Amino acid sequence: MTLSTAFTKLFGVQHPIALAPMGGSAGGELAAAVSCGGGLGLVGAGGGDQDWLARELPIVAGAGKPWGVGFQAWATNMDVVEQALEHSPRAVMFSFGDPSPYVERVRDAGAAVIIQVTDLEEAEQAVALGADVIVAQGTESGGHGARHGRSTLPFVPVVVDLAEVPVLAAGGIADGRGVAAVLALGAAGALIGTRFQATAEALIDPSTAKALVEGRGQDTERNRILDIARNSRWPSTYSARTLDHPYLDRWRGREAELAADPAATRQAYEADVARGDVPASPVWAGEGIDLVTDLPPAAELVATLASEAGHALARAGRH
Repeated sequence: MTLSTAFTKLFGVQHPIALAPMGGSAGGELAAAVSCGGGLGLVGAGGGDQDWLARELPIVAGAGKPWGVGFQAWATNMDVVEQALEHSPRAVMFSFGDPSPYVERVRDAGAAVIIQVTDLEEAEQAVALGADVIVAQGTESGGHGARHGRSTLPFVPVVVDLAEVPVLAAGGIADGRGVAAVLALGAAGALIGTRFQATAEALIDPSTAKALVEGRGQDTERNRILDIARNSRWPSTYSARTLDHPYLDRWRGREAELAADPAATRQAYEADVARGDVPASPVWAGEGIDLVTDLPPAAELVATLASEAGHALARAGRH
């Protein structure tokens, strides 16, 4: 079954599936694999490390398929956005913060503007800015998201009703049944992170891959503790869903105490990492992690997700 939507038509892709631009792990090889598999691969630029981008962007640009790049709006700047535009992405995505300084420049370069939103206020801003695609992110998602947001299931239809452009759903989607579910809610596709993080092309350590395959939804927790401990500059409006970590049990409910002396906290965290008492970095993972059981090639995974979604919709149509 071919799942043609406004999203697939806009980008000329085969499947209504996009790679979440996960900072660091969604490099050029993973984005290229997703695009070659018929989805839309998005490189995770984060705030924008220019050396990293110089290495990763040519990989996906050379694949000859539609692709894009995603930035954290609060952390990036025009120089790195310009660097990405030099490689002619089909889309540029902005998440977490005000994307307005970049929208006109991206549009002038001929790329589609994708804006991820985590609440209704952000959704209204994305509509006002004329986003070509809006991503509605629910709190089930791995990594950063709204500290006080909504779950995917109730949030997506609200954004669909608000917007007149394709809406992608994000958060807790890790198999074709999830893709089918958000299509039924009116979304034009799914933006998928955790499931694609656990693929052969993702830029992750073997220990992270093992944790993703063995992890369960009840092992995840949305918190700010690890941002505080690592002295991360992430805005306090966003928390992050991670797998269990020793610092969560140690500091849960004591965030203010942990934040009281940032320099000392960072030093103590680094000392714990050096001793091997805690992992070097958090394992970002969404609630759909129960469905992650292997590390397939990303292009193969795209086909599997699309096939599962088609079968799920066909089954639903028979009832």
